[in-house]
Amino acid sequence: MEEISKHFLNNNRRHFLKKLSLGIGGLAAASMLDPFSAIVEAPDSPLKGMNLPHFAPKAKRVIYLFQSGGPSQLELFDYKPLLDKMRGQDLPDSVRKGQRLTGMTSGQDSFPLVGSNFTFNQYGESRAWVSDLMPYTAKIVDELCFVKSMHTEAINHDPAITFFQTGSQQAGRPSIGSWMSYGLGSLNDNLPTFTVLLSRGTGRPLAQPLYSRLWGNGFLSSLHQGVQFRSGKDPVLYLKDPEGMNRSERRKMLDHIAELNEKQEKEFGDPEINSRIAQYEMAYRMQTSVPDTMDIEGEPDHIIQMYGAEATVPGTYAANCLLARRLVEKDVRFVQLYHMGWDQHENLPTQIEKQAKDIDQATAALIMDLKQRGLLEDTLVVWGGEFGRTNYSQGTLTETNYGRDHHPKCFTMFMAGGGVKPGFTYGETDDFGYNIVKDPVHVHDLQATMMHLMGVDHTKFTYKHQGRRFRLTDVSGHVVHDLIS
Repeated sequence: MEEISKHFLNNNRRHFLKKLSLGIGGLAAASMLDPFSAIVEAPDSPLKGMNLPHFAPKAKRVIYLFQSGGPSQLELFDYKPLLDKMRGQDLPDSVRKGQRLTGMTSGQDSFPLVGSNFTFNQYGESRAWVSDLMPYTAKIVDELCFVKSMHTEAINHDPAITFFQTGSQQAGRPSIGSWMSYGLGSLNDNLPTFTVLLSRGTGRPLAQPLYSRLWGNGFLSSLHQGVQFRSGKDPVLYLKDPEGMNRSERRKMLDHIAELNEKQEKEFGDPEINSRIAQYEMAYRMQTSVPDTMDIEGEPDHIIQMYGAEATVPGTYAANCLLARRLVEKDVRFVQLYHMGWDQHENLPTQIEKQAKDIDQATAALIMDLKQRGLLEDTLVVWGGEFGRTNYSQGTLTETNYGRDHHPKCFTMFMAGGGVKPGFTYGETDDFGYNIVKDPVHVHDLQATMMHLMGVDHTKFTYKHQGRRFRLTDVSGHVVHDLIS
């Protein structure tokens, strides 16, 4: 009698109504009324995602190549010859318009304009501008969709990166990969829906580190957090069986733990218990699938050569690009790469040359490898950082050396595959490369467009937490239909 009383106490009115709304009858009724408007605010099922996409998706998977530190658009893609002509002259007040600066340059006596020390040319039928730092990327511009008018409010790394990854400058929200995992579910049974790979650039190897909350699940079930694949002998921590335990013993142990957890779930109705059961089962299956995925011994020599010599060096950007292809080949829904080292406040020409060499060949190889395997059509590749760099020099400007500070008002990103227009450039900045003059694209606009390509209406995809309905794009964001093929 005491156990029955305890059970009913745990299932209070709010909990009862919440569980009642998830009954088979409720789901059937929702399906009959509108099969594409399933209730996305309800707690998630451990494996299947919330519902079918709101409409037919163009992309099934995402590879997000995040360039941490803020790559200089003025050295890579946004060609501004006026800066060469006005080199050393002060940034006009009429261009700056009183916009805020970081504490690193706000105290400078002057803001000397500086163009790129590298040569730009136009390539492909699209005639896209690319500097000689990116020769491999230059060869595939007709596969790329450039957005030269990205902008953000955040001016420092932590809030800017958090904003791109979670839709908020404040920590604690789910990352974009977690949202995709939660809403769309898994495409495979043996690997995580959302995986993360990290690499450190040679341009600035001691740049600020990244933190696991960037791929965290926030207030969503822990099942949807990103799983980091590491470059060491244990790609996923704690995946191996403990010493002295074989696979059959582990299977028995998991079965017994599952029984105990199921009893707890029936008593308390906590969905996180089901998530924990699913995580144990996934870890068990990953014991076989992860080593197989990480083993590139079977890759042909010509594929390794495509990605470059570093593709065989675990933990490098090239190796991670090759792994990204192998992961999406196995239907991992969202693969997030982070490449650190783009924060060139000083000695920019030397640092960015090394940094670009890290990523140029491998990025181009990934896109072309996906294409030759028929995967690019429904895999969206996104490349870019958290903001751009200033058109004036941070610190002393010399003939051969300069630095650039953070610049959130305009910067360049590019996408490929997954339903975006190939060989297309969108947006435009002024002749100084300081302000947007045509077709601005905000961070929330990019997120809304990515979700649209995955078949998700960002305005309907919400989750109720602490009395408020949250979404990745907060209360803003517009799909940029001009980017979609």
